[in-house]
Amino acid sequence: MEQREVVIVGAGTAGLTALSQVRKRTADFVLINDGPYGTTCARVGCMPSKALIEAAGIRFKSRLLGEMGMKPSKEPEVVGSRVMERVRRLRDRFVKGVLESTDNLGDKNIPGRAVILEPDLIEVNGRKIRARNLILAPGSTPVLPAPWARFSSHMLTSDTLFEIEDLPESLAVIGLGAIGLEMAQAMSRLGVRVEGFDAAPTIAGITDPRVSERAVEILGREFPVHLETKVELTQSGEGISLGGKTFQKILVAVGRKPNIAGLGLLNLGVPLDARGLPRFNPLTMQVGNLRVFLAGDANGRAPVLHEAADDGFIAGRNALEETPREYCRRARLGIVFTSPDIAVAGMRYGEITPESAAVGEADFSVQGRAITAGENHGLLRVYADTDTGLILGSEMVAPHGEHIAHLLAWAIQQKLTVSEALRMPFYHPVVEEGLRGALRNAAARMKTRPEEISLCPGLPVE
Repeated sequence: MEQREVVIVGAGTAGLTALSQVRKRTADFVLINDGPYGTTCARVGCMPSKALIEAAGIRFKSRLLGEMGMKPSKEPEVVGSRVMERVRRLRDRFVKGVLESTDNLGDKNIPGRAVILEPDLIEVNGRKIRARNLILAPGSTPVLPAPWARFSSHMLTSDTLFEIEDLPESLAVIGLGAIGLEMAQAMSRLGVRVEGFDAAPTIAGITDPRVSERAVEILGREFPVHLETKVELTQSGEGISLGGKTFQKILVAVGRKPNIAGLGLLNLGVPLDARGLPRFNPLTMQVGNLRVFLAGDANGRAPVLHEAADDGFIAGRNALEETPREYCRRARLGIVFTSPDIAVAGMRYGEITPESAAVGEADFSVQGRAITAGENHGLLRVYADTDTGLILGSEMVAPHGEHIAHLLAWAIQQKLTVSEALRMPFYHPVVEEGLRGALRNAAARMKTRPEEISLCPGLPVE
């Protein structure tokens, strides 16, 4: 039986980031991967979805030509097959870049399904490997409810959406989280008849009722949004009937599940939760006191790329530490790339204590730069501690919200107060002035209103 210092299971973002750290300190490792290489983000997630969103955005913006004083000859014609061909071409380019990280591993790269036999014993393809340290990063897979399997010819998930040869005539999107909303809006802007459905009372996990109301209202202008809806599917001719209408395709975006079936987690000898996952320390990624580290989407903690990469970094480092070290985690940052963006930085509204929080807001319908660009729709809400002035978090639906959310996440991680943030420069005219407006609004609700410009300290001379 062979022995290895480190065995890494999974070649997604977390696994490859762990690999990059392990390789710096030892050559005694193997990487085991079941399924396609190339990471979820590059193959079926972040990158191909953005290629589709950009194409849709260009067509949609052509509607502003008349508003801008130009006379359009006609609305751009969409050639769906060419749109999807470009998406796949760019997808393949991104995947190729990722694959370079495993091309030179030789026999250290083992394609196959890993099974845990003991906390330090792995079997793959009938080959048993004793691992001094085990990093589990098997990733996740889209959920497709079993009762819907009989409609498989009409069903799409994020794993199959970008493989379609042409755009469908109609599309029902079930699940209005990040993936569902982004694809629903993009398809609608490309001329597909789209309707969105969700059992929840809000979209994209928004907890701020004012932001939620505004987001639903804005996106509802482009395609019907049905919330708190029980989904019932029936076959209808060549399509699927849902909500009294027939759709050619159904995009199921109701969540992702960890790829742990058959992995043998029970053989770790530690308790598993209702999802079948062991408890782990998110600051070390260690499972109990075992030399086992659980990283990336499979742990269910924060299924976004930068968090998965951090998981992998921490796991890769700690796998070769005698005593695993705790690493500080970044401030929460989540972005849904709709137009306008939906984003969260730091704490959500549902996590703050309203009685001790100052809530400031900015309405982008009256924001100068947004008006000139024809993007004047959205609402930003910022939450701060009434006593200390610390910025706690924010939820928003805002033009260029991806940039505003970054500024807020950085401020929150640096533990800036509203006063300190307001002393930063804001150029004119930029959409970031909306952030300043929200901070000023929050400052007016604090016990001590801060000055926006500091007095210079006195010179040390008489």
